[in-house]
Amino acid sequence: MAFQTYSLFVLSIIMISFGHVENRLNLLQLQNDIDKLKADFNSSHSDVADGGPIFTERLSSWTERNEKRIILSQIISMYLKMLENTDRSKAHIRNISEELHTLKESLSDGSKKIEDLKDLTNLQMSDLKIQRKAVNELFSVLQKLGDTSSSHKRKRSQFQRLRKC
Repeated sequence: MAFQTYSLFVLSIIMISFGHVENRLNLLQLQNDIDKLKADFNSSHSDVADGGPIFTERLSSWTERNEKRIILSQIISMYLKMLENTDRSKAHIRNISEELHTLKESLSDGSKKIEDLKDLTNLQMSDLKIQRKAVNELFSVLQKLGDTSSSHKRKRSQFQRLRKC
């Protein structure tokens, strides 16, 4: 039962956050489809509760809208990857997949950002050419960091002034 609530919770967050819930019926239909998917995966098995949730805990540390788009984009990709190996002849699987594909398209900028992060982790920082390029960009990177942090400080001080009024 906890997993059932958990799955609906994750998909609800995704759909509501990005304006894809046209009405309550759509979410109710999705709940019915998810219930059927849970039966397909035997998700009431006792091992489901082991180790806690896999997605919702990660969502809690991503607070800004643009940050959430990044992590939600990756989560949706994981669901789509999981559904690739299921029986596509079942209507509930097709419905869930279609909804996830629609959501994925609306988060395409998040997918691009994920790819950028992956590319960064694959950089060979021991390569002398990459090191030279990185050193040439260091001042610009630090400037951007300064711009970001001063903008954040400015917003915080504006908020504090507003609170005093």
